[in-house]
Amino acid sequence: MSVDQRGARGQLHLRFTAQTAATTVQVLSQTPPLRIVRGFPYDQRGVLVHLHNLSGGVLGGDVLTLQADVDCGAWVHLTTTGATRLYRQRTGQAPAQQQTVLHVATGGRLEYLPDLLIPFAGAEYAQKTQIDLANDAGLFYWEIVAPGREAHGECFDYTQLRLELDIRAAGQPIALERALIEPALRPLDSPARLGIYRYYGSFYICHVGQSAGCWAELAEALHTGLDRQHTDETVWGVSALPAHGLIVRGVSMTNRHLQTGFVHTWQIAKRHLYGREAVLPRKIY
Repeated sequence: MSVDQRGARGQLHLRFTAQTAATTVQVLSQTPPLRIVRGFPYDQRGVLVHLHNLSGGVLGGDVLTLQADVDCGAWVHLTTTGATRLYRQRTGQAPAQQQTVLHVATGGRLEYLPDLLIPFAGAEYAQKTQIDLANDAGLFYWEIVAPGREAHGECFDYTQLRLELDIRAAGQPIALERALIEPALRPLDSPARLGIYRYYGSFYICHVGQSAGCWAELAEALHTGLDRQHTDETVWGVSALPAHGLIVRGVSMTNRHLQTGFVHTWQIAKRHLYGREAVLPRKIY
C-alpha cells in the first residue's frame, strides 16, 4: 500500500466587513483541515471567530495558510479552540509549515490571540506571520510557546522551530523577528537562553498614528501592572517599537503565569487605547 507523503494543504481566507451595527465575516475560501463555523457577536459591534484545525494538530508535510482581511472600521477577535499541537515528524516528510497573512485597513481593529504552541518530541515546524496595518489600524497579537508535553516527560525534545514575524505599519516595517530554535544544538536551558524558565512569549500592541507620548504612558502603566503580577516564576519586559506600538515579552516556569500576565497586559492596553474592557471569549469545540 502506497503512503501519501504530501501532508495536508489547508487554506482559510476570511474577509471582515463593518456593517451599520456589527462586523460580519465572509469565508472566501476554506480547505480542510482549516475551517470556521461562524462569527459570534463580540465587544459591541465586533465579531469573534474561532479557528479550527479538524486534524487535531499539525503533522509533518502539512502546508497551512491563513489569510484574514479586516476592512475599514471592522472589529475582529480571532482565537483558536485550543493549543496548536505540533506532532512528531514522520520519516520522509518535509517540516510542517504555517503561513499567516493579516491585513488591517484604516480604522480596523484586530485581536489575534491564539492558544499556545506545543511542539511534541521530534517535531519540525516553520511558521511565518505577516501583518500589514494601515493608518489608524489597531492590533493585539500574542504568541506563547510551550517546552513540549511536560506531563509526558518531554521538555525541549522537539527538533526544530522556525518562527518568523513581519509587522508593517503604513507601509513601514516596525517589527522583524527571525528565530531558529534547535534545542539539541543550542540547549534552551542554558543560562544564556531560557535558563530555569520553560515557557516564553511575545505580545505586540499596535495602533498606527498614536503619539510617542501615548506609548510612553502605556509602557509605564504596563510596567506598574506587570510588577503586581511578578512572581519568582516569571520575568517580564516592555519595550517600544520604532513607532506605533509596544512589545511585551515574558518567560515563565508555567503557562498559567505567562497567560495571566498577557491577559492583564491586554486589559490595561485596551482600556488605555480604546476605553474598552478586554474579556476573554468563551471557547467552542
